[in-house]
Amino acid sequence: MKNSARMVIAAAVLSTPALAQTGDLARGERDFRACAPCHSLEPDRNMSGPSLAGLWGRTAGRLPSFDRFSEALKASGIIWDDRSLDAWMTDPDRMVPDNEMPFNGIKDDRVRAGLLAYLKEATKPGAQPPQTAGGPMGGMMGGGGRVPDLKAVEPSMQVQAITHCRDTYRVTTSDGKTRAFWERNLRLKTDSSKDGPRSGAPALVSAGMMGDRADVIFAAPAEISKAIEGRC
Repeated sequence: MKNSARMVIAAAVLSTPALAQTGDLARGERDFRACAPCHSLEPDRNMSGPSLAGLWGRTAGRLPSFDRFSEALKASGIIWDDRSLDAWMTDPDRMVPDNEMPFNGIKDDRVRAGLLAYLKEATKPGAQPPQTAGGPMGGMMGGGGRVPDLKAVEPSMQVQAITHCRDTYRVTTSDGKTRAFWERNLRLKTDSSKDGPRSGAPALVSAGMMGDRADVIFAAPAEISKAIEGRC
């Protein structure tokens, strides 16, 4: 890393006044709901961002189960602790230029202190992650809720057949119903985690408040084209 970048990081770390031990735990737990759509507190349960379990003492950009760290973060050499995390929460772009986290920072010292206090407790080894607000469907939509176990969903979510005609997908589920989706409103995804569906048993998950959008979640990419029949 260039010396100028190291100086930016050092300056940010040394200038941060809010420390984890001074924060409001209850407020931090509430404020973490804004982080929960992207970050889990469960070990190696990665989402858009890496799991935060065991965060204190970890080298930035170094989590074996997560493959999407930016090169800038991997090269930063930062060790996460009270001061470095406070600096990161304040202004991640200033601390690590060219990082890829879509987050502008938190300028309120009290909010950062609460989050740090909460995270320091919630990410300790052996800590029991709380159930965040949002419910199971919220989790699949990018909300903070715990995602459902797609191996044990109700019949209305068990996909039996998918057809495609012109600009329309039709998805038939185990309850005997068929729903039509504009092709841009049906997203085909994969989930290879322990919460993902069984091989050959994709799940239909609502993805829009109006009921016109959904995700079909497969166990592996190779299953997607095999499951769709071109038929009008």
